[in-house]
Amino acid sequence: MSGQVIVVDDEQAIREAVQQWLQLSGFEVRACAGATEALALVDRDYPGIVVSDVRMPGSDGLQLLDRLLALDRDLPVILVTGHGDVPMAVQALRQGAYDFIEKPFTPERLLDSVHRALEKRRLVCENRQLRQQAALKDRIEASLLGISKPMEQLRRQVLELAQTPVNVLIRGETGSGKECVARCLHDFGPRAGKPFVALNCAAIPESIFESELFGHESGAFTGAQQRRVGRIEHADGGTLFLDEVEGMPLAQQVKLLRVLQEKTLERLGSNKSIQVDLRVISAAKPDLQEEVRAGRFREDLLYRLNVAVLQIPPLRQRREDIPLLFEHFAQQAAERLGREAPPLTPGELAGLLGHDWPGNVRELINAAERHVLGLSSPAPQPAAGQSLAAQLEAFEAQCLRNALQRCRGNIAEVMALLQLPRRTLNEKMQRHGISRSDYLPAGGDDQA
Repeated sequence: MSGQVIVVDDEQAIREAVQQWLQLSGFEVRACAGATEALALVDRDYPGIVVSDVRMPGSDGLQLLDRLLALDRDLPVILVTGHGDVPMAVQALRQGAYDFIEKPFTPERLLDSVHRALEKRRLVCENRQLRQQAALKDRIEASLLGISKPMEQLRRQVLELAQTPVNVLIRGETGSGKECVARCLHDFGPRAGKPFVALNCAAIPESIFESELFGHESGAFTGAQQRRVGRIEHADGGTLFLDEVEGMPLAQQVKLLRVLQEKTLERLGSNKSIQVDLRVISAAKPDLQEEVRAGRFREDLLYRLNVAVLQIPPLRQRREDIPLLFEHFAQQAAERLGREAPPLTPGELAGLLGHDWPGNVRELINAAERHVLGLSSPAPQPAAGQSLAAQLEAFEAQCLRNALQRCRGNIAEVMALLQLPRRTLNEKMQRHGISRSDYLPAGGDDQA
């Protein structure tokens, strides 16, 4: 089905005719003879819309409109009016009605309004879902936001690995959220109540790296005026997160390997062994196997760190998450800055979907903040050398992915939504390397 619609009209012949038109177009329709019957079907989570006549005995369409908007101010209500009711319908628009249709009307006029209203409702429900995810602090969806298949898979992997004691290596591009994933591995596991200690290996000067990681005793070196507990010792009982682990000096790699093997460490300037119990989560941008072959990383340490590997998908591989993520970050920025988040225009949304986001989520956050401040269009300019044809191809591919996601892989619904014949749709999917099976619900069959 393409969406849910409640039709309200006291005249049975009109009610049944409208119901039939909508059902033939693929909508799931509930027909009601009056306001009371319709109100029993609607709550704040109702995913569809309401089409109601204005002139009805008892509660008329305007009273029904008021009661529906009291339940949910964002519920689209389309009013059907006689010729003499047009001034009243215009007033109803000011009160929150989505649209009004004057009798007599064609099926095409009704279908156009229903399609637009359902699209608005879908976006409202998706945005609410995102806000609900963000509000549930004890659920992983609040930290790893997204509705795409790659994000669903990542959340599932994180939850599975969070319960194990194994060390994990996280692979991902700059700005893709490696520390966020590391934090989830800690927060959703048995060490959640213990310290989570993060260290960016590429940001620590080599001269103080050993002290930073292992700690030191007073007088261990010039300037060491008092004892200092290192990051490893501070993480005892919890999790040590080594970001950009490829930047760790070779000399310290040897010492870290010994800590992982023996579960003890010695502070710089001390011969006393200190027992430590920790889980190590590492993150790297380059392939560490390549770093091993280049002699910049120890192979034996790599085997200790990558007992399990998590790959974070770049934003360009989960473009269906971009509108939801952008809305979330824009809302956060608006609350922090004390401003309203301006709505996206269709052109701006197309720009978001067509951009490759080399800076990933970090770049998207920046774009959302600039959008709230009114400093620029939310999507940066396409990379130099990207032709118009290439940009159009990328946008077409994303439209196909969005339609398949929305229709849960149902090809007939995708054809209707995009108004494409089967052969054309198949050719476009093949050209863009899009597989319908990636969008089927779990356990779904392979019938079109």
